[in-house]
Amino acid sequence: MNRLHRTLSALMVAGSLSLTAGCTYYQAAPGVYAPYPPSVFDQSWSAAIGAMGDEGVQIVSEDRNAGTIRGIRGGINVTAMLQTRADGGVRVEFKTSGNIDSDPTLNERISNSYSRRMGR
Repeated sequence: MNRLHRTLSALMVAGSLSLTAGCTYYQAAPGVYAPYPPSVFDQSWSAAIGAMGDEGVQIVSEDRNAGTIRGIRGGINVTAMLQTRADGGVRVEFKTSGNIDSDPTLNERISNSYSRRMGR
């Protein structure tokens, strides 16, 4: 019985080794997967900058800590103000000043572009 026990043990070890020898480990390609999705603020910030650019507004300053983006198009100054709300959402407001009579719908077009970029 001792010899039978050793033979069975040897067969079990050989079987285990043959099963693990066929396993393959695939590592994810570097740079393909982001560890975290962008925050709501980051998404809103990017959408606001993109919306201003969509309408030809040249960005002249950005202050993420204050939540303010400033730009200009012709004689019109454009300001985007972003504020994180208590519920985690982000309030975004666009304001125009200066020669707004030269393009009275600029603010509305920027707002619409922002909404499209946010998937609304």
